[in-house]
Amino acid sequence: MPTWTTLSIFLLAALGLLFLPGPAVLFVMTKSVDQGRRVGAVSSLGIGIADLIHTTAAAFGLSALLVTSALAFNVVKYLGAAYLIYLGIRTLLKRDTPHQTVSEASQSLTRLFTQGMFVELLNPKTALFFLAFLPQFVDPAQGNVTLQFLLLGSLYTILGICSLTFYGLIAGTTAALLKRSTTFQRVQRYITGCIYIALGLTAAFASTEKK
Repeated sequence: MPTWTTLSIFLLAALGLLFLPGPAVLFVMTKSVDQGRRVGAVSSLGIGIADLIHTTAAAFGLSALLVTSALAFNVVKYLGAAYLIYLGIRTLLKRDTPHQTVSEASQSLTRLFTQGMFVELLNPKTALFFLAFLPQFVDPAQGNVTLQFLLLGSLYTILGICSLTFYGLIAGTTAALLKRSTTFQRVQRYITGCIYIALGLTAAFASTEKK
């Protein structure tokens, strides 16, 4: 297992990276603004589960396929981009539904969790990030390399969920105050939809270079 010194350096590096706003942060903040803090927290958990899957794939060498296969990278990339653009268009076209049953709310949270997970799973840059970042802290002399990958990836994921939830809480709380404004209520849907589409277009033009 990694030494305490290695773990300390890893945690500091992870915290520095996680609190720099990126696509995942923007996605969660947009969800929180649009549908509230609870939705942002659920989306964060979905992203975290996807990161665990990416970690496992990196640990067993599956993520390396994205580096060696341009076709695999592009398929995942365009699927993720198309999904984000779909979410954006659906948000722009949706109508407000003020009344919602408890059952519908529960189904919505499940769907939102799945959305967060799919968005992160279909981001090949995340897979490449884990493949590039984690090995810097893995030392074969300290034991099983796969277990070290899984440990470091799990720690990163836990920190990631916490940081995303933090951003979501800030965005959701701010939005709750702004929603008292009728002007904000009118433009919110369009801003949210455009952000999803922008994220999708950004993902579509991603390359295999450094994240």
